[in-house]
Amino acid sequence: MLAQKVFLKKTKRGNIIKEVREHYLRDDIRCGHPKCQKCDLVGSVNKALLTENPISVASVCLEPHYIVVDTNIVLEHIDALESEGFCNVIILQTVLDEVRHRSSPIYKRLKDIISNPARNFWVFVNEHRKETYVERQPGESANDRNDRAIRVACAWFNKHWKEEVGAKHGKAILLSDDKANRDRAESEKISSFSSYDYVESMKDFPSLVDKLKQKDGKGDGFSKRFLFPEHLAPAQINAGIKSGRYLKGVFYQSRTSYLEGSVNVEGKDPILVQGLEHMNRSVDGDTVAVQLLKKEDWSAPLEVVLEDDGFDSGDTLDPAKKLVSESAKSKDTQLTARVVGIVRRKWRQYCGMLQSNPVKGSNRHIFVAAEKKIPKVRIETRQSDKLIGQRIIVAIDSWPRSSRYPVGHFVRALGKLGDKATENEVLLLEHDIPHSKFSDAVLECLPEMPWTITAKDKLERVDCRHLNICSVDPPGCTDIDDALHAMPLPNGNYEVGVHIADVSHFIRPGTAIDQEAANRSTTVYLTDRRIDMVPELLSSNLCSLRDDGDRFAFSCVWEMDQEANIVATRFHKSIIRSRSSMTYEDAQNRIDDKADTSDLTESLRILLKLSKLLKARRIEAGALLLASSEVRFNVDSETADPIDVQAKVMRETNSMVEEFMLAANISAATRIHQNFPDCAMLRRHPAPPASNFDPLVKAAKQQGHEIIIDSGKQLADTLNAATDAKRPYLNTMLRMIATRCMMQAVYFASGTIEEPLFRHYGLACPIYTHFTSPIRRYADVIVHRLLAVSIQADSTYAGLVDKKQTQKIAENINYRHRMAQYAGRASVNLFTHLYFRNKKRDETGYILYIRQNAIQVLIPKYGLEGTLFLNKKKRKDEEVGADTELAWHFNEDEPSVTLDGHKLSLFQKLEVQVELDSTDIQHEKLVLSLVKPAIPGYSVAPAPPLPEEEESSTSKVSQEKDGARKRKSDGSSTNDQDLKEKNKKKMKKSN
Repeated sequence: MLAQKVFLKKTKRGNIIKEVREHYLRDDIRCGHPKCQKCDLVGSVNKALLTENPISVASVCLEPHYIVVDTNIVLEHIDALESEGFCNVIILQTVLDEVRHRSSPIYKRLKDIISNPARNFWVFVNEHRKETYVERQPGESANDRNDRAIRVACAWFNKHWKEEVGAKHGKAILLSDDKANRDRAESEKISSFSSYDYVESMKDFPSLVDKLKQKDGKGDGFSKRFLFPEHLAPAQINAGIKSGRYLKGVFYQSRTSYLEGSVNVEGKDPILVQGLEHMNRSVDGDTVAVQLLKKEDWSAPLEVVLEDDGFDSGDTLDPAKKLVSESAKSKDTQLTARVVGIVRRKWRQYCGMLQSNPVKGSNRHIFVAAEKKIPKVRIETRQSDKLIGQRIIVAIDSWPRSSRYPVGHFVRALGKLGDKATENEVLLLEHDIPHSKFSDAVLECLPEMPWTITAKDKLERVDCRHLNICSVDPPGCTDIDDALHAMPLPNGNYEVGVHIADVSHFIRPGTAIDQEAANRSTTVYLTDRRIDMVPELLSSNLCSLRDDGDRFAFSCVWEMDQEANIVATRFHKSIIRSRSSMTYEDAQNRIDDKADTSDLTESLRILLKLSKLLKARRIEAGALLLASSEVRFNVDSETADPIDVQAKVMRETNSMVEEFMLAANISAATRIHQNFPDCAMLRRHPAPPASNFDPLVKAAKQQGHEIIIDSGKQLADTLNAATDAKRPYLNTMLRMIATRCMMQAVYFASGTIEEPLFRHYGLACPIYTHFTSPIRRYADVIVHRLLAVSIQADSTYAGLVDKKQTQKIAENINYRHRMAQYAGRASVNLFTHLYFRNKKRDETGYILYIRQNAIQVLIPKYGLEGTLFLNKKKRKDEEVGADTELAWHFNEDEPSVTLDGHKLSLFQKLEVQVELDSTDIQHEKLVLSLVKPAIPGYSVAPAPPLPEEEESSTSKVSQEKDGARKRKSDGSSTNDQDLKEKNKKKMKKSN
């Protein structure tokens, strides 16, 4: 049967056109009942039939039934639908299509449920069954038409099953939170229930009601007095942005103060938003509209560390307003604004713990997220006794104007607080790291084993197996994605090659493995494991350039003169055979061994010689050499718990590899931009605004050095000159502060911005990309595809030359890389906490930052930073007869703090006591106490030394697990670590 759908469309020129589409209807689409003989399986979307005899688990409908849900039930209660309590659910095509258009993440979660045969979710294609298809009536809204289609389908199921002997016990009920829709269903003799009524009656699943989304006005706080200004409507926001009255940007909550945040607006310095009322219910990551305050109302960032402690401050903002007005602020005022509306929410599910209500028997509780930048969330749960002491997941539903905190609902429990496996899971979920097993569809894309190189492959590639190619990596590295070779040429120049794993040969565009890699975007390196972007068969075998056989590579080969100037560049796909897979130490030892004159060692010496020239030229051009602390853990071979920690050693070979990776990336960027000026995948690093350098300039000036920031070259030169022979760590600490002044480096499509903005500030080069790590970065896969087309080694496809699509991919990569970096830091913090559990140690530290009530201390031995709070202690005042706070004097200009003549100033060397504070199970933290200089009433006694047997046993059972992590240098990190080894130096951005 043929039906027609008629659409009226308005063209860009304002013309109205009529579009008629054919719509085919059938009578053989199966209903899903296993005993129904009247319809056929042909046309069904999934093969998981409904069960023959459904068992009612809800007391509101005791007779056996199947559940038909409307669109809003799926969109608002997907967490409940994922529970095993819901089975025998019919998903209509009407609902599936609407969910797909309205929320891609929820659509994917729904498809995952449908694909699980144990859940008995049946997709019925009602839009193509002639009895259930409905035409939209004149004057009827699309939403009303869809509601009617759902009711028609319910009625048809009931009629259809009554007429079929085998299915006569089947009954369809409608689940909808739309009262008008339920009333119409009841008038049409269809049983219907709200989500709350149905779920609350599921006595075998008492916790399921906690997973229902809270509605505005239900459980939304303890007061009806409005606390926050009303958000503007989207039309008002768009008009205001267009007129310039409002600015649009992303809101970022401060890590040190819950009372302020900043909004990043393109083309402007970060805009300060201070006070809960001005933040106006913004959550970290939201895209917001802000209105600048009058210049006389501009403020400065708070100079204190403020945390939202306690249970629930109630529905009032007064204490917060008082804190903002009384707290010390920096002297440097900046652009200040208030949030007037939300453009787009960035809400997700959050991990954390339940804070029990002091009122016994209450169902209302406070959820505290593990991420301190997320506000507390009010939830209702009847199982608080079980959830206390557990890591749980909560979703935010709304933030009413009358509520001090947002309102959400419980999703699921993860495990016991403090358990290493649970905390690792929290870490991955909090940073939105895809870490599930690769699907069957992805694994089906892998080549069959044993894999061999065919005669056709040999004809299409350059054979480089005769060259002295080798790889240089960290110990235990398995995902080796680059290798090098160098040899002298007859004309006195050198041939230098960078050979990169040809991942794009195995990952073809549009395949399941390509879509998965694009979603993951990056391999994530944690302290104890690695989460691959591509399956292990590729990452650690077929694409890894190991020294155990032939491999496909994409080669960048230069001719260089004696001064490392590039004379010629060529790219080609190749077959290589690595002579040796070396560690940085192995390569350094071979180079240093003067008795070793083998061809491979001579090749390494050429590479080292040329790399030093390349590095010197980069530095001369103004490239920045920044610094950060990095450590590695030695862990117990059986429990994988950290038992020792040490700083990593840098060698000349680290820098050698880095220089050639950087050179290959620059050459690749130049080539793809020449051939694809509009859609090349490039990477840029914007120059920071001058205000970003204020902490660096002030710190250097206090130490007697001048830092000039007018250009990258001047910054690099003055940083190089800021040294002190008596304090060798001074320059490193200045570089660490400089690191935090940097902007984020980002991927972008070349056609989306002007060419002068392509520049990479940190590397001092006009154009840059990533080519050298396709095993662990999806950006490199795109670059490989562009290069392959440019050398006619592969064909193009529509998405590759679409700048909008390329920009969309770039934005996802930027997000994933940033989250991977944060997850890596969090993993280091987790293992640091595990290491210090039940330990107390005195260590040398240096003052990195000074605030009014706290000092930030760097402890180089462990590569960690900790906060030394100044006002945590009190001492007896004999005159008053009570304990009073210590009278620290804060001098912002130096900066310094002084107590009773004892001054603590920037970069000062201290001795601090480090121990783990577990009193707050949710936020275990390392606590620092001052040992030296000894300040009466503030400093503590030295910690007792560890027993010798404990120290010796530590070294005996240690086993380095750092090999699971690939840390090679080609400038990969999101936070501009492009100027250092990729992932090799983990930046810790300033708060």
